[in-house]
Parts: sequence; C-alpha cells; structure tokens
Amino acid sequence: MLQRGARTWMIYGVVTVGRLMELNLEHYTSSWPDDDPDANFKREVAEYTRADPMPALCQLAENTHIPIGALVRYVLVKWTAEGSEALMALGPRMVQRLWAVCECAESRGTDAARLDAYAQLRDMLSWLRLPLVSGGPPPNPLVSGGPPPNPLE
Repeated sequence: MLQRGARTWMIYGVVTVGRLMELNLEHYTSSWPDDDPDANFKREVAEYTRADPMPALCQLAENTHIPIGALVRYVLVKWTAEGSEALMALGPRMVQRLWAVCECAESRGTDAARLDAYAQLRDMLSWLRLPLVSGGPPPNPLVSGGPPPNPLE
C-alpha cells in the first residue's frame, strides 16, 4: 500500500520477518563541523534527500507491474551491495594497491604528496581502463615481442 503524506511518501511493506514496517522517506538537513570524518557523506545525503524518488519509482512500478515495495527494496539492496561488487570486480589485491597510494600520501601529509598520489592513481586507473577505451585488451607480450609499459609497477 502506498500513501502520499504532506511532504513524505509512506511505504508499507513486508520485511523478511513477516511484520509490517513503516518507512518515512525524510529530508536530511543538519549541520556538522568541517572536520567531521563523515562530512562529505552527510553533505551528499542532504543534497540527494531534497529530491523525491517516489514519482519515478511509482512510474516504474506501474510500467513494469512490480510492487513499489519490491522496487524500493531492490534499490536499497543494490546500493548497499555496490561496494562488495566493486571489490569483487577490482579484486582485493588491486584495492590494496590503490589504497596504499592514498595511505602513503596521507602519511607524508603534504599537498605535494597528495598531488603525487593523484597522478599515481590516475596512471593506475588509466591502465585498468585501457581495454575499455582502446577497443580491446593490451597486446599480448608473448605475441607482440615485448610487454607494454605498465604504470602499475
């Protein structure tokens, strides 16, 4: 069942334990100190919660004949699983290599170190991105006579 409130949508759906759950899609407005470690996330939550996702979800539910609660659940699960999917796609070794660049720059604690890290990360990502933009994977070193330059090493 879907009800439209004054400024919020109220969604009633069945959760996995079989009881009804009421979810208030509220706007997030708050303030936080500049040094809050979650400031970027909070700023993004405040920005995105200004929009109303329900008209698009209602239209999608109507067009696909999927219950609105199932769509909302899908969106939430898809978003929360995104980090795990990214880890699986990159692999734990590559995530550690990328993170090590950031840790090294932060331990040096200078703007110059951070700019160097940005350049290094850009090079690493450009190597990973190469098959997506060049029409195929890098040449096979066993066939081409030598390995392509690898900025990851």
